[in-house]
Amino acid sequence: MSKLKLKKGDTVRVISGESRGQEGKIISIDTKKMRVIVEGVNMISKHSKPNAKSPNGGITKQEGSVHISNVMFVEGGKTVRIGRQIDEKTKHTVRISKKTKEVIK
Repeated sequence: MSKLKLKKGDTVRVISGESRGQEGKIISIDTKKMRVIVEGVNMISKHSKPNAKSPNGGITKQEGSVHISNVMFVEGGKTVRIGRQIDEKTKHTVRISKKTKEVIK
């Protein structure tokens, strides 16, 4: 299994599928299934029974997962590929933009 280049909190754009073109922040990542949940993207209807938390139950809208290959990192309004490079000062691996060769925080 390869190391993922995306992290929780990154802004991404969906590049294929029903939600193509939508942008949002990554809420969570499922590394086993290789899927991400992006804020406001791929909204699904969830049916819930009445319980103590919601006494009425009903239908709620929530984000569904998207495969990690269908999202791309956004930097400055444009999608960019991400690479890894060893930083000379700290000797740690850092993420870089393949277009601008700048370090991604």
